[in-house]
Amino acid sequence: MDKQVLLNELVFKAVRSSGPGGQHANKVSSKVELLFDLEESKSLDDLEKTRLKKHFGNRLSTGGLLLLQCDDTRSQHQNKSLLIKRFLKLVEKGLEKPKLRRKTRPPKSAVRKRLNAKKKQAERKQQRQKPKPE
Repeated sequence: MDKQVLLNELVFKAVRSSGPGGQHANKVSSKVELLFDLEESKSLDDLEKTRLKKHFGNRLSTGGLLLLQCDDTRSQHQNKSLLIKRFLKLVEKGLEKPKLRRKTRPPKSAVRKRLNAKKKQAERKQQRQKPKPE
């Protein structure tokens, strides 16, 4: 994965942010939307694309587009940089290879200890019962 090529593939759009804010909020587009087309990306190979598809899951649209939004600050530039950081973190997390699970078994001593404890508990409960009439 080449980060520079990946960043060049991103499409940004400035939108008016929602919520209260008065006159200034009605004039300024400080919210930033990021669009990334995973299918058409040239910086990722097929294995990386399939891994990211699985990682993004419901975040992808039906056309394979990833849409992220940021309206944390009142500055469009800060929102854009925050969005880029968030996107790169998501991609790096999605490209991490999952750690292979190695099958393990409990040691024989642990199994023996557990079974002995069960037997002792069963004997205790058996002794608490009233004797059966003969």
